[in-house]
Amino acid sequence: MYFDRKCKITFISHGATIFSEEGRFSDKETHPQLDENGVEEISKICDYLKLRHVKNDRIYTSSASRCIQSAKYISKIYKKDFEIIDLKPRNCGSFSGLTFSQIETKFPDKLEQFILNPEIPTPDDAESVSDFIKRVSKKINQIVEDNTDNRIIIVTHPDVIKAAVCDAIDIPHKSFHRIYIKTGSATQISYFKSWKSLIYSDYTPL
Repeated sequence: MYFDRKCKITFISHGATIFSEEGRFSDKETHPQLDENGVEEISKICDYLKLRHVKNDRIYTSSASRCIQSAKYISKIYKKDFEIIDLKPRNCGSFSGLTFSQIETKFPDKLEQFILNPEIPTPDDAESVSDFIKRVSKKINQIVEDNTDNRIIIVTHPDVIKAAVCDAIDIPHKSFHRIYIKTGSATQISYFKSWKSLIYSDYTPL
């Protein structure tokens, strides 16, 4: 049936790190770790999940240390183990570790290309935005197929969640950068047989 839901996913963005607070591109798996603000953000998300009685059958997390740290807090409140999956952030190439301001100063043409031409890898050694969205979509669809009738939590990166939102409501890839997902926030998407519905996005508990 058209309205038969296959799976509901609550995406949790990992807590803040020194890189996210400085607005730096980062595709590294081992660093940076959650900082003090990041731990506080995830603690608030855990309180939100408990108060809202958000149910789940499985917990997944991306493999980066900041995601695993965040997933450990969520795992405790459900008394349930989590599974590490391959949902890496976009490969930033030589932009990794740089802020938007630094890129704008050093590579103004590249920054414009990055924003306006999602199908072109920018910089040259990076993953294009369009390829990234397609990669995330393929993995999420696989997870949905493996979790028919389940409610699941995925702890991951803000840009992975942006890609999932783009795919769910068919947003043009060049508008990827207009989506804002904060660290320590919750986004929920329902997956049906023939369509997807964004329930809420970037909710941050006070």
